[in-house]
Amino acid sequence: MEEIQKYTIIVAGGSGKRMGTELPKQFIEIHGKPILMHTLERFFEFDNLMKLIIVLPESQHFYWSGLIKKHQCTIPHQLTVGGVERFHSVKNGLQLVDGSGLVAIHDGVRPLVSLETIQHCFEAAALYASAIPVVPVTESVRWDDKTSNHAIDRGKLFLVQTPQVFSIKLLKEAYQQPFDATYTDDAGVAEKLGTEIHLVEGNPENIKITRPMDLLVAEALLI
Repeated sequence: MEEIQKYTIIVAGGSGKRMGTELPKQFIEIHGKPILMHTLERFFEFDNLMKLIIVLPESQHFYWSGLIKKHQCTIPHQLTVGGVERFHSVKNGLQLVDGSGLVAIHDGVRPLVSLETIQHCFEAAALYASAIPVVPVTESVRWDDKTSNHAIDRGKLFLVQTPQVFSIKLLKEAYQQPFDATYTDDAGVAEKLGTEIHLVEGNPENIKITRPMDLLVAEALLI
């Protein structure tokens, strides 16, 4: 896949509210290094020629620059401004994406994504124009519409992860659509165009760090 131009947009606009801290969660340190930096390093390890873009609220740019100096991070990347919603942040990141090829969108607080998951997503997107990693639901689930509830078949349910990878042309076209509050990820935006979303196997430890328990798990698994 070396001949295909690859980008990754890492979106990190979270706060520390659910983590119980004033420090935005992407800057919380694990093993002496910010979560966001661990994530950046994972994608650089996957492909050191890939173009990397980080999307952060403008108010956090100066702080990130200080972390780059403090930790002597030399990974090349571009920095751009986050928007009001994740949709707008991704759209801002896409403005730095040119030409043809593939672009991945990844959550800045998912540092435990495996290199295999990243590879599988890019490989599948090269074939199908879209690829998102998923893991099966392992617990019993029920549907509740506030008037009644019933069990549903968990065998047909999957938890969605990132990176979500698309052809650049497809994703740029998708993000020309108006914002819709029902969008929860990039696959939903692309699907609105009528695009079929291709699923690939993710890695279970690829959690999104949002709560203190997640941080404990990441500290145990991140080496």
